[in-house]
Amino acid sequence: MFGKGSKLYSIAKLKCPRCHEGDLFENNNLLGYRKMSKMHEQCPVCKQAYEPEPGYYYGAMFVSYGLTAGPTLALIGIMMLFSEEITLWMFMGALLLSLLLFMPTLFKLSRAIWINFFVRYDPLAAQNPHARGH
Repeated sequence: MFGKGSKLYSIAKLKCPRCHEGDLFENNNLLGYRKMSKMHEQCPVCKQAYEPEPGYYYGAMFVSYGLTAGPTLALIGIMMLFSEEITLWMFMGALLLSLLLFMPTLFKLSRAIWINFFVRYDPLAAQNPHARGH
C-alpha cells in the first residue's frame, strides 16, 4: 500500500509519479525552506516532464486548501482546550505561525498530489526513459 508503485509512496517521498525514482524537487526535505519551490524540469531518471504545460500547478492551490483546512480545524480545537476564550487575534496569530512553519510541506505535498492525479506509475519507465510520452 505504501511501497514503491503506490501513489502514497510517490507523494510522501516526493518522487517522480512515473518511475518513483527521481526527486520532484531540488530540495526534497518537507520542512526545508531552501530552494522550496525549485522543481526539476523533468525526472532525471525517466525524463517525465514535471510541468507539462504552463500554469500546470494552478490546480494544486485547491489541493493546498484541502490540506490546510483539516489542520486549521485541529488548531481551533487545541486552542479551545487551553483557553476559555479564543480571540480573533489569538487565532490569526496561531494560524499564521503554523502556516509559516508548514509552508514548504503544504507547497510540496500539494504539487506532488496534483501531478499524481495525472501521471501513472510505470515500472518500466526507469529502465527505458523514452518508452512513453513525456
